[in-house]
Amino acid sequence: MRPVRPAPNPNSTPFLAPTFAPTPLPPGVTVDPATIRPTATLPCEDGLTYLSDLTIPDGSLVDGGATMDKRWEVKNSGSCNWTDGYTLRLIAGVDLGSQPQQALYPARAGTHAVIRLVFQAPIEPGNYRSAWQAYAPSGDAFGDPVFIDFSVPPADPGATSLPTP
Repeated sequence: MRPVRPAPNPNSTPFLAPTFAPTPLPPGVTVDPATIRPTATLPCEDGLTYLSDLTIPDGSLVDGGATMDKRWEVKNSGSCNWTDGYTLRLIAGVDLGSQPQQALYPARAGTHAVIRLVFQAPIEPGNYRSAWQAYAPSGDAFGDPVFIDFSVPPADPGATSLPTP
């Protein structure tokens, strides 16, 4: 058998939930509101440390017109995660057929990442260098720049060049 509850008494005092009543301060005592508020979290810091060229070492000979798949190993050496809004931008040299601003590979703070750009070697013989820099969503540049540095030799049947991937 189930227990039976009596019907509420219409003449009884209704239930009131407890309320918070602060303890009054003694006379003459004041409190600085800044001491009772939590402090704001410090902003994170951006960082990018270049570690190595994974493809197309500096000074490589590349056939004119070749497609180059350039990869750099880097470390997110800051305390900010690279998320939407982080970009890699051309800061010196020619774009070599790549967009001059691209999304930066997402990476959590303290982790290694691979940055990859696909370039097109010029047809004209010469030495070429294209430098790129990471930018935060605020528009501030940060970290080590990365670059591709190669040569297109003159068309010569006896010349050897680095095969492109």
